[in-house]
Order: sequence, then structure tokens, then C-alpha cells
Amino acid sequence: MILKDRVAIVTGAGSGIGRAGALIMAREGAHVIVADIDLANAEETVGQIAEAGGNAESLVVDVMDDQALEAGVAKIAARHGRIDILHNHAGAQVAGNLEEVAVSGFDASWKLNVRAHFMASRFVMPIMKKAGKGVILNTSSSSGVLYDREMIAYTTSKHAVIAMTRQMAGDYARFGIRVNALCPGWVDTPFNAPFIMQMGGRSAIEDYIAEKVPLGRWADVSEIAEPILFLVSDRSSYMTGQILVVDGGETVV
Repeated sequence: MILKDRVAIVTGAGSGIGRAGALIMAREGAHVIVADIDLANAEETVGQIAEAGGNAESLVVDVMDDQALEAGVAKIAARHGRIDILHNHAGAQVAGNLEEVAVSGFDASWKLNVRAHFMASRFVMPIMKKAGKGVILNTSSSSGVLYDREMIAYTTSKHAVIAMTRQMAGDYARFGIRVNALCPGWVDTPFNAPFIMQMGGRSAIEDYIAEKVPLGRWADVSEIAEPILFLVSDRSSYMTGQILVVDGGETVV
């Protein structure tokens, strides 16, 4: 097991890609802190990990609440004496172009998709520096490296995550801390509801993916979990400040 005895925090781990990442980390021996705003979803992920023979605990937290997030990180560090991995995954899509998107939606997108990653990283960094090692993985998106039609709030935030990842990686490599970003493409989860609605429904999005994605299909969450494992494990030990795009080839077209 390549993550044996490591302590990993995964935000947004109550569903979708976050859950898949938590499950594969636990499968590989990590003790996973399933951080999510929804208790029922967090407990379901913990239950699935336990059923598979892994170790996990839930942390119910709104990652946009600085005090609650800081307290949660401190509690984990005190209990386990270490934090080896932070996967900043919690996020949201906010649809609309420059004139249509609500300013409040733009602000919320920034706060959840960028600022929460920044704050969680800020809170774990002293712990990792003291240990002389650690891994931070930020979830961006294929929307962070290309144009995404009428999604200005989302694409702005996801481009910013990439810039922040590179900056953090450069600043903290000398402390033995690696920071990378994951850019998933079209993954079939409820997360895509805002874009599907904007596109005109499920059939429209299926046509779009068939046309724009060379592999011609959605990804399953399991196909994103494996890249997550690569990035948080020693399999990527000489990799920092990098952006791994997993999108079925969409960005090469």
C-alpha cells in the first residue's frame, strides 16, 4: 500500500470525484479525513471506506468558513500528529457570461474554488514544513486551461487555481512540500448540472461531448481517482508545480 500510515484531508469528499479520491487513498493505506459540508454525504463516504477495510473519519466543515476550517485542521493535527496530504477539491460551477452571471455568484465561485484552497493550504503548511514533507493537490479543471462557453466565473477561478498552484510549488519546494493541480475534463457527476442546464439538457451535453472530446465520452470517477493517487503518492515524487489534465483529449483539439 503506497500511502500506508499517511494522513490525508480531502475536501468535498462526500460525493463525486472527491469521494473517489478518498476511496482510493484509503485503499492504499491512508487514514482519510472526509471533509464535506454535508454530514450525510461525508458519513456515506466514511462508510464505504470502512466496508472496504480502510480507515477514515468525517469532518463536517464549510471550507469557506475560515475559523471552522482552521479549527478542523488543528483538530486533525492534534489527534494524528501529522498531515501528509491535502487534496483541495471542494468547488462549484456558476454559469453565465460577463453580463449574465450574478456578481454574488462570481464572488461565491472565487471564495469556494480559489480562496478556500488558499486558506486550507495556509493552515496545513506549518505542519508540513515542520515535518519536512507533504503533498498538496488542488483541483482545477480543463476549464482552467481552455475557454469554457459562458462560464466566466468558473473559468476565472479555475485558471487562478493553476497560477496559485505554481506559485505555492515554487515557494515551498525547498521545504520538501510538493504542490500540483489536477484538471479533470467531463466527468459524469451531478457537479455538471449548471452547465448541462445552460447547454439545454442532457441530450445537448451528450452531443457536445461526442463532438468536442476525442475519446467521445464522459470519464468515470474511477478514471480520475487513479491520477489523484499518482499525484498524492511517491509515484510523483519528483513532480511539483505541474498541471495534470485528464480530459479525454479535449484540450488538444
